[in-house]
Amino acid sequence: MSENKNSHTVANAAVADALVAPSPAADPRRWAALIVLLVATFMDAVDVTVVNIAVPHIQADTGASTAQIQWVVGGYALAFALGLITGGRLGDLFGRKRVFLAGVAGFTLTSLVCGLADSPEVLLAGRIAQGAAAAMMVPQVLSIIHVSFPKGERGKGFGVYGAVTSLGVLAGPLVGALLVEGDLFGWGWRPIFLVNLPLGVIGLVVGAVLIRESRAEQAARLDVGGMLLSTVGLLFLVLPLIQGRELGWPVWTHLMLVASVPVLALFVAYERRVIARGGSPLVVLSLFSRKSFSGGLGVQLLFGLASGVFFLAWALYLQLGLGFSPLKAGLSGLPLSLLLMVGAGVSMQVLVPRFGRRVLQAGALIAAAGMGLFAWLTGHYGTDIALWQTMLPLVPMGIGMGLIVAPLADIVLSEVPHEHAGSASGLNNTTTQLGQAIGTALSSLIFFNHLGGDNPVAQAAMMPDAFAHTLPYVGAAFLLAFAVLFAVPRRAGQKDREAGGSEGADAAATPDEAADLASVR
Repeated sequence: MSENKNSHTVANAAVADALVAPSPAADPRRWAALIVLLVATFMDAVDVTVVNIAVPHIQADTGASTAQIQWVVGGYALAFALGLITGGRLGDLFGRKRVFLAGVAGFTLTSLVCGLADSPEVLLAGRIAQGAAAAMMVPQVLSIIHVSFPKGERGKGFGVYGAVTSLGVLAGPLVGALLVEGDLFGWGWRPIFLVNLPLGVIGLVVGAVLIRESRAEQAARLDVGGMLLSTVGLLFLVLPLIQGRELGWPVWTHLMLVASVPVLALFVAYERRVIARGGSPLVVLSLFSRKSFSGGLGVQLLFGLASGVFFLAWALYLQLGLGFSPLKAGLSGLPLSLLLMVGAGVSMQVLVPRFGRRVLQAGALIAAAGMGLFAWLTGHYGTDIALWQTMLPLVPMGIGMGLIVAPLADIVLSEVPHEHAGSASGLNNTTTQLGQAIGTALSSLIFFNHLGGDNPVAQAAMMPDAFAHTLPYVGAAFLLAFAVLFAVPRRAGQKDREAGGSEGADAAATPDEAADLASVR
């Protein structure tokens, strides 16, 4: 709402908001609880990329094939994506604190399995189970922030969450490098998983004391049909992308890709039927009528896609293509992590409140420019590229991503009622993880296929060229994010305020009518 609106209209809009989604009393221990939530968030975020830097060592130690390595990386993201919607819903039904702590316990145990794995198959099984446990844990973080913080503080909570998530993802390679190169107790790559054990135990104990329980006011049964259809549809989409290249694209991979479309369409139709019968759907489809939600999810998908394509190829290029040690490879990504934090802080606290979505769009263009610079440097210098030259393009990439990631969670959830917080946050995280899973799968076509073989170690000389071939696709994802951001309101929550003439109608409505108006929006 612009500043020249009279105070009566402002008050009416506030009353309508209160009727739609009354806020619970602020949790007095919310900031202390946030620390526990952020530790769990950081554990998960690090695990998204920590494996990338250890891939050559895992492959040498376990004898894993290229496809198995992709599954170790992408299987986590896939299981995460498939379970996140259900995980958010479970928190709404059975209590967000309870499900969060169960997820932390599962994540800790599966980290132990991964750390003790003696074969690619055991490691893959552990990674998939780890992703499923994270799918129970992570959606509760955004939900608990949403319901524990008053509206005036919620943006700060989401901003810190976005920054910590991105820092964890980007710090993963450096953390992995330090642990692998340190070779603690002669365990090689295994500490990248075992380090989660003390953090998980501490999180369980402290979280049980500090986090306040919350759930949806009207508990409903789990949408089992929707859960199965969404799982099958997403699996049909991702599985052939990961496995197809190595198997020579047999007929079943094409059939599965084609079948994913009607299965996901059937999922949407099924959810509409559940709503029409007065049931409780797994995905609240009315959320997509909000531009802030649907547009924000589009950006999340593209950022996940860019991350999935970039980080695996980047780690292999640095270590196998250029011969960098794990620590040197991890250090090359340091500008990305540091400048992302700077960009996130400036974006959330200074720029976005003044300039709105234009800040996010500028970030997408800056990140795309970084990928263009990286592609030129890689193609021009080949294997003679210096460490500082591999770091230089990550400066604009870090700044650009930082301008986007911090305010994005606030944009996605800015118009979501409290009772749908779990479902909405599950969709938010699912979209990112699905993008990463698809991106990892597409690396078969974009990166590994360009190497001309199944063994990246034997194709080290081709890696600079293959990596340079990959970067324009990453840049294209950022450019698409720039375009999708036009669908997002100029300011978070602006849609309701700018619906011409509707404020007065909302203010005059009964509580039920106000809720109906909000659900239409």
